[in-house]
Amino acid sequence: MFRKIRLCLLSVVLILVRIPSLAARSAEDQIAPAFDAIFSPLANANSPGFAVLVRKDGRTVFERGYGARELRSLAKIDPLTNFRLASCSKQFTAMSIMLLVHDGKLRYDDKLTDVFPDFPAYGKAITIRNLLNHTSGLPDYEDLMAAAEKRKGGAPLWTPVRQIQDAEVLDLLKQEAAGKFAPGTQWNYSNSGYVVLGLVVAKISDKPFREFLRERIFAPLKMSQTLAYQKGQNEVTHRALGHSKEGNAWKETDQSPTSATLGDGGIYSSLTDLAKWDEALAQHTLLSEKEMQPALTPALLTNSDQPKWPANSDRSEGTPVSYGFGWFLDPYRNHTRMWHYGDTIGFHTYIQRFPTDRLTIVVLCNRTDLDPESLASQVADLLFH
Repeated sequence: MFRKIRLCLLSVVLILVRIPSLAARSAEDQIAPAFDAIFSPLANANSPGFAVLVRKDGRTVFERGYGARELRSLAKIDPLTNFRLASCSKQFTAMSIMLLVHDGKLRYDDKLTDVFPDFPAYGKAITIRNLLNHTSGLPDYEDLMAAAEKRKGGAPLWTPVRQIQDAEVLDLLKQEAAGKFAPGTQWNYSNSGYVVLGLVVAKISDKPFREFLRERIFAPLKMSQTLAYQKGQNEVTHRALGHSKEGNAWKETDQSPTSATLGDGGIYSSLTDLAKWDEALAQHTLLSEKEMQPALTPALLTNSDQPKWPANSDRSEGTPVSYGFGWFLDPYRNHTRMWHYGDTIGFHTYIQRFPTDRLTIVVLCNRTDLDPESLASQVADLLFH
């Protein structure tokens, strides 16, 4: 008799445990068609496309690929497809620096000349923190490339085959006598700064940046497909190739003269691995919540003003900008948010996290005619209404 009662009680407990998960699954099943309605009209089996990940409350509630990862075989995009993250790579570069700070090998207030003693005098005022939050004033390396080519009579020094390498970026910066502005006095999005940060990681850790990323971030989190791609050193599996629309046709535009730099945009990853990254951020797997706070603290200028978007940026000039370490931090519809976009030849990417809402949305495109930020916002709108 008592055994039957215990079995009945156990059955009731198991049912009660299952009810929340069943309710969550039902909600997911209801919202998935609404998500699919946003994305399915935008790509087909014969076009490049994109991959979408939505995570809520620590669960993946939507994970789907649309279109082809390349147009030769028309292989379908799926959660294992690897996209070039472009500037969404910066969050991993910033995490690498933060891990070195955690190790006691680096400080945020160390100067650029502390790491590279042969850097010109203007580097004496540039801190690691300035590099992380885009207040360093370093010249843009693409501008320096154009100037170097002009001095050589206009002939290209770098091409999609002969790409500029990180060390060459540093050499170009060393040839300058001054930065664009005094460090900390302005905000200017700087790919140069993040290339240099990748080189800082390599110098301080005494190992290639790609190896540091693998050993300290990707391997511990079991992000087995994610890597900083270096031709001849490693290979990207299940790789999506970048494309651009020309008239009514697609052109493969996968590589440019600047596609080989690492710290600013050279990482490839998939939805499957980015879900693991999202979980690690939520659980503070790599750094404690306290250690993570500097990355989530918006930069202020030396006069304590909030930075503004400069002219010739992709946002309205003069509007406020909130940036920490590898993340933009301005809210969306009054919801706390950390986000980043990636924009490079053939690829547009977007990752946004709403930590308080426990919501993450990732959109990775291997085509340049779509706006993943707008698409991610449509997903957020569905969930916030």
